[in-house]
Amino acid sequence: MGRIVETEAYLENDPACHAFRGMTPRNRSLFLEAGHAYVYLCYGTSYLLNVSSEEPGTGAGVLLRALEPLVGMEHMRQARLGLRLRDLARGPGRLTSAFQVDLRYDGIDLFLPGPLWIGSDGATVDSIGASTRIGITKGADSRLRYFITGNDYLSGSRRLNAKSD
Repeated sequence: MGRIVETEAYLENDPACHAFRGMTPRNRSLFLEAGHAYVYLCYGTSYLLNVSSEEPGTGAGVLLRALEPLVGMEHMRQARLGLRLRDLARGPGRLTSAFQVDLRYDGIDLFLPGPLWIGSDGATVDSIGASTRIGITKGADSRLRYFITGNDYLSGSRRLNAKSD
């Protein structure tokens, strides 16, 4: 189990969003009701996990970029070949590897109890930062990356992880 500490938004008319050119068999999960998993293989090496974020038929989502591990770290370490705690789920590819997320989870409702789900741990957050997204060229200047300011488990550079206005 982990706390989501970093995300990036990909909006309906966003050239960096996989749904930008319309629905395909690969991205159909982005067009589901908010809360469904969209999992895809990135560059043939890592699965990435997004959460659909709009009403049915509107293609948009939120990429989960980093989690703070809370429970089950030994299982995550086994999946991640023993990386140090800070690095287990820091970055979208590491996150899916630590939680063994792959295409089996594409399209599932993440708001229902199951093997992969999103809920609240009741924690309060003092400050949310925003920055440009990481690792894209289209729509790169959009400030659509959000993170818990000062969290030790963030991906990205210290410059990007500083408190922003």
